[in-house]
Amino acid sequence: MRHLIFLFADHFEPRSAESVAAWRQGYPEVAKAFTDSDGRSPRHTWFYDAEDPAVLDSLGALCRMGLGEIEVHLHHSRDTADGLREKLERRKAVYARSGALITIGPEPVSTFGFVHGKWSLDNSRGDEHCGVNDELAVLRQANCYADFTFPAWGRMQPGKCNSIYYAADDPARPKSYDTGEDVHAGGKPSGDLMIFQGPGRLSGVPRPAGWIPALPWIADRLRLTCSMEAHMPPRPRRVDRWVAANVSVVGRPEWVFVKVHMHGARPQNFSAYFNSGMQQLHSHLAKRYKESAWRLHYVTAREAYNIVKAAEAGKAGDPNAHRDFAIAPYVNTR
Repeated sequence: MRHLIFLFADHFEPRSAESVAAWRQGYPEVAKAFTDSDGRSPRHTWFYDAEDPAVLDSLGALCRMGLGEIEVHLHHSRDTADGLREKLERRKAVYARSGALITIGPEPVSTFGFVHGKWSLDNSRGDEHCGVNDELAVLRQANCYADFTFPAWGRMQPGKCNSIYYAADDPARPKSYDTGEDVHAGGKPSGDLMIFQGPGRLSGVPRPAGWIPALPWIADRLRLTCSMEAHMPPRPRRVDRWVAANVSVVGRPEWVFVKVHMHGARPQNFSAYFNSGMQQLHSHLAKRYKESAWRLHYVTAREAYNIVKAAEAGKAGDPNAHRDFAIAPYVNTR
């Protein structure tokens, strides 16, 4: 039995109250029509890029319905390590007031998953979009459990592709995540931060007709296979290619992870998320990966990380049993 573990990583950047209201009203209608093999509705992760309590409360209402969780998305520029620490600690405190990023239980933990604005993790795109060469270490010190930024295009893309791995920071240079050690079943963590990639370049997939080698940026864009936008709908062939990338923990190939990213707060994308696009995606997932030799599991970023850590600890069988393996659910989901 193979298991498809499916994650939506939303670079959530609302610029109006209407965008948030559209999710509050539209997403439950879409989600309630589908379930995975565990009986759960699709689960979304909003990597939110601001600190508006009203937005946190609106998204929190969806979290309490069991439809997702909130994590951190941060744009910053010409920053320093100290400046980044201050931003992260302030954001954790603001989010915790609404029950986000703080775990349930007698000993609550403040933690978060991370997506970098402009894909410029660890200063990979230059000071204008970051400025902190030791960003991986700063994130680890702030108790970030994993980064979910990639894949990307151009110079931001890691040398490793279709991988879940640990990266070690080199404070003397940018883009320390370019290489790293794959997470192994029965292995141990290393480095400073887990890099959780979605499917990127696919070996063996032919280049499209009309390929223009002189325009390498086009090649990079086409390799970014896991973006879900109105102009890039999740057609069945694309979904199957995401699965075929076989993003997994080394030694646990039967647990396949697909992380797709999106910009859910942009009104031009609503048709992809609340209408035919999302319905097409979930219908295909149910037909191909739920009613077959596969089992389908909708997860949040935290749950995906927990399942990876369970695999690393040598766990096997049904990954549904390990959604809360290392990090407990957040307060605003209860």
